[in-house]
Order: sequence, then C-alpha cells, then structure tokens
Amino acid sequence: MRLAEVPEPAPQEHEAVLEVRYAALNPADRYLAEGQYPARPPLPHILGRDGLGTVVQVGPGVDGLKVGDRRVILRSDVGVNRAGTFAQRVSVPEASLIEAPATWSEQEAAGATLVYLTAYQALTMWGPLPESAVVLVTGASGGVGVAAVQLGAALGCKVVGLSRSADKGARLRRLGATVTLNPEQPDWRAQLKGLLGSKRVDLAVDNIGGKLLPEVIDTLGELGRVSLVGRLAGPVPSFNTATLFFRRIRLGGVAVGANTVAESQANWRHVLELLARHDARPQVDRAFPFEQLPQAFERLAHGPMGKVLLAVGA
Repeated sequence: MRLAEVPEPAPQEHEAVLEVRYAALNPADRYLAEGQYPARPPLPHILGRDGLGTVVQVGPGVDGLKVGDRRVILRSDVGVNRAGTFAQRVSVPEASLIEAPATWSEQEAAGATLVYLTAYQALTMWGPLPESAVVLVTGASGGVGVAAVQLGAALGCKVVGLSRSADKGARLRRLGATVTLNPEQPDWRAQLKGLLGSKRVDLAVDNIGGKLLPEVIDTLGELGRVSLVGRLAGPVPSFNTATLFFRRIRLGGVAVGANTVAESQANWRHVLELLARHDARPQVDRAFPFEQLPQAFERLAHGPMGKVLLAVGA
C-alpha cells in the first residue's frame, strides 16, 4: 500500500460523491490485496468497503440526496471492483447510501453495515432457528463475531462465544453471550459439553477456519449447520467427512455480495429492529489516523474487539 494522489471521483448517473469521514477495515480487504479474493479490480486499486461521509456532489438522476446529507454505505461494489473508502472522496450508487441511526456515533455507524449484514445472513441462511437454539461463534471478538453475538442474543438464542482473551470474553458476555470459552484450551469442547448437558450446538458461525473447524463440527448436534464466514486461521486440515454423515450436518458459505440491493436494505432494516430490541449498538475497537492505514491492518490481524476504523476526514 502507498499513500498517493488520485483524480477526483466523478459521479455517474444515479451516483453521489461522499467526502469520507470514517472508513472501516474488513478482513476481506486484506484478502483482496493478497490475491485471495475472487474480485480482480483494475490496478492501482483503492480498498475500503465501509464508510460514512457527507454528500458533496450528485450525479444525473439522483433525486433522494442533496449536498450536505450525511450517509453510510450499505453493502455494494465499492472497494471491491471499484474504488473504495480509503480515500478522501468516493463515488457511490445512490441506492447504496443510507441514513445512519440517529443515536449512533459516526464511528459506530461507519463500520456497521457489512459486519451486521454478514452476521445476519450467517444466522438466518438455513431458515428459522429452533426455539432457544445454541449458536457457537468463533472469533467472537471480531467485527462479524460481535455482530453475531448481539444478533443471536436478540433472536433468543443461547450464544457461545469463542475468544482467546479472558477480558474480551467478559465483554462478550456483557454484549449478549451466554458463555465464552477459550478455543486454545485443549478441553474447551469438554467444557462446552458440561455446560450444555444433553443439548448440542445447533448452528456455528465460523470466522476462523483452519484446524478449529473440525473441532467446531464436533460440537454440533443432529441437523447441525455451519455458516462459514472467514478463514483467518488459513486452510482446514484433513478431517474425516464421516463426521458430517450421521448427524446430517451441513456447511455453507456466507456471501453478502450475492444479495440484491433490495435484499440488503430489507435485511438492514431487520438488523436495526433486532439491535433496538436489545438496546445494542456497534462496538468500535480503535480509529487510526488516515496515514496509519498499515498500522490499522496490523491491529486487525492481531485481534481487535469490534471494528477497526480509519479516520479519513474526521
């Protein structure tokens, strides 16, 4: 990465230019930069999928926005196949710009949409959860992990969060986790079995992958499901696929980018209803100055509690 001047973005039809105040980092940004993501944008590319800013210019056909409006970016192609939010200005389709909840700070709103939409899909993609379902969340202190804990609790689930940090575990319990366990302890599965008694995990939201995934699969009950979100721990080692057969376990990938704009808007409305129901709000780990983007990525790699932000024009 390098800091450089680029031409001012020009809004196309039904687009608006935002002057960015805060942008948020996501593991997918790093995957894209390292060639581990299916998108192949033209280079040089500006990363950044999330952000909040002020409208400074509107393109032809825009009728729901005006200069001076403050808006948040809903899931879109920004930062994927087109220039993203790690810049002072970015052009965004009008349909992908939404108002921030009035009670949230700018930092809270700037990094919320992608992680909550991802967590919501992970929790709902298999259909309605059983009453008092047990949901296991790996990497529970990360952006999607925190969102999954909060939304899972709001949906009435018993949420088990996995985190290597005792301090983060305590914070996750305050955010809605019923219990937290350290996945680096060899007996964490035995601890979980003791806590659940005759019950088993109904759904796992896996942000980690690697050697932890077979252990997560082992905790599932009959008809258990795994929503695969991330691969922070790298490739999954070989494991016996018979572990899937007899309990009819299913694994599926989460792909928020496959949603239409209308689907994303509808899901976001439901997310806000769930958060309001439990008086929950986004968690911000730290906001880095614009020129410290490399350090912000380092923070993301070392396990934040919530979202890592970039203060672009704040």
